[in-house]
Formats: sequence, C-alpha cells, structure tokens
Amino acid sequence: MSNDETPIRFGIIGCAEIARKISRAINLSPNSTLYALASRSIEKAHNFAIQNNLFSDSLKIYGNYSEILDDPFVDAVYMPLPTTFHLHWAILAAEKKKHLLLEKPTALNVEELDKILDACDKNGVQFMDASMWYHHPRTGKMKEMILDSKLFGQVKAIHSSSSYAPGQEFLENNIRVKPDLDALGALGDAGWYCIGAILWAMNQTLPTTVTALPNVARNSAGVILTCSASLYWEKEETVATFYCSFIAHETMDLRVYGSNGTCYLYDFILPFGEDSASFNFTSGAKFVDLHIGWNVKPQVVEVTSQLPQEGYMIQEFASLVKAIKFSRSKPESKWPHTSRITQLVLDAVNKSIDTGFQPVHM
Repeated sequence: MSNDETPIRFGIIGCAEIARKISRAINLSPNSTLYALASRSIEKAHNFAIQNNLFSDSLKIYGNYSEILDDPFVDAVYMPLPTTFHLHWAILAAEKKKHLLLEKPTALNVEELDKILDACDKNGVQFMDASMWYHHPRTGKMKEMILDSKLFGQVKAIHSSSSYAPGQEFLENNIRVKPDLDALGALGDAGWYCIGAILWAMNQTLPTTVTALPNVARNSAGVILTCSASLYWEKEETVATFYCSFIAHETMDLRVYGSNGTCYLYDFILPFGEDSASFNFTSGAKFVDLHIGWNVKPQVVEVTSQLPQEGYMIQEFASLVKAIKFSRSKPESKWPHTSRITQLVLDAVNKSIDTGFQPVHM
C-alpha cells in the first residue's frame, strides 16, 4: 500500500457520548481508520465498541489510557476527556508522539493550554481542537463572501449564541456542571463555539477589551450555567456579543454585520442536515421609495457536502498527520493558534465575571 493509500490510525481515549459521533466520522473519512479504543475499564471499552458497531478483529481494546498511548501503531488520538484531565493526558500523548485531536474546551485556562501546545511543538505532533463547524464547506463559503470588500464591506458587528436546555438530570449529574471535572460550565462548553465564531469573523484578531455582562447564572457548586459578554476592537471599531446557556432553548445563531452586507444563520455549530447547509446573505440592501419595502431580499446560499462536518474535520486532521508522517512536513500552526486565542478570550470573560464585570484589556 502506497503512502497516499495508507490510512491514519486513530485511537480514541475515553468513551464519552461525543466519541460515538467521532468514531463514525473516523470510519467515514477516506484517509483514516479507527484502530484502537481505550476506557478506564476493558469492559466499558468493549461495550462501547459493541453498542456502536465498532467491534472487529482489527480493533484494539484497552482498559486504561496509558496502554493506547504505548501502542506504536496508533498515529493520532482523539481525546474527549473531562477538561480537568486534558493537561495530564494531552501532554503524555504528545510525549508519546501521538498527534492530538483534543475536545473543547481545550484546557481550564491558557496557562494549561500553553503547556499542552509546548509539548506538541517539542514533539513535532499536530494539534487541533475538535470544533467541527470550522471544517464544513459552508464555513469556507461564508468566509469567502465576508472577505469580499465590495460585497460585504468591513465587519462592524457580530452576534453568536449557543444554548440548550437538557433538563434537570443534566444539571445535576453531567460532568459539564461538576467543578472538579469541567469547571468552565456553559462558558467552556457552549461559549467556546460563540467565541470561536466571533474570532473567525475577525480573522483571528484579538479584541481590545472583553467585558462580561451581568446575567450570569451558576449552580449550587458555582459552575456557570448562563453567561454573555461583549468584545470590542478599537482599531476596527467593531463590537461583538455572545450568549451561552444550559438553561435556554436550543440556539446556534451567528450573525455578522458588514458596512455593505449581512450574513446570518441559525445552525452554525450543527447544521440542520448532513447533506447540505445554508446561510442567508444580503448585500447592498436599501429601502425603496417611501420606505415601503427593500430593494433586495436575502440570498439563501446553499452548500452541499459529501461528508458530515466531523468527517471533514477528521479528513483534514488526517491529511496534516499524513504530511508530517510521510513528507516530513511541519505541523500546521493555524489550529493551535485558533485554539489559543479562543482560550485567551474565554479566560478574559471569566476574569471579567470574577472582577464584577469589569473590562479586561487584552
């Protein structure tokens, strides 16, 4: 088998619910294969494989995380562990020369993330966080149109939201509301997407200031269930806001307002369907005479896809790993940079909340 045909062998560390989706994506992607699976017990890993139709003679099953990292045939690992455990296991994975696809939020703070990224850099392994929406072809089409200065103009304002109301069982028992497992709560889980989308629209430029808004809700353990914030870019005179919550109706909105156009969609994190996704785009809108209507209606831009967005993510990650493995390429720096500035803004929101909603200068 030639290098072009050789699939990247993935291992999954942890049998979280999201691992079901990623294991499917690994098997759908044309340049990857699910080679190994690890959990804290062999029984849990074995049951996960059976329940998700992954079991085969070639799949390696491990009853602890260290064993999968010691397997020399594992090229890359997907790690959907609670955020508290990322620092230890992500660094160990990098030291074992495993390329790292890390579930978001990447770390409890940027200091921890920097240690992870430093380990990846020193060991020449690719890092990427598992924010799937970046990889959907719709996202590329939106960026193409937003960057067209005649069509869209300059970005002037952005709003994003990520909310859902999973119910009392989640709010009492899910790891995302446990301070010892995922202390960032809704800010880390849902807010990560909102912040990432805003920075994406601003071409990964850090804002001048970040200010949390005083609508924070916490559970009895102090974990954030709802929060929002504003971001301001002084040079560009651009403002952004976001809202994230575990106790509000399902939203995944992204709206980008330009000096000559607008772009908006309601499903930026998870498209309504796998085969295609759309967004609304308007350029050069004006009121007609007497202000009785508009001169244009929003254009619905439809983008078809051959894979689900998580499949595209795996395909891109595997392509980067393959280039490093077979062509001696350097790891792509775009993805660690994207994660790091998202983490920086997330940390600033947290700091603003802790200081009584004072602005944090970046």
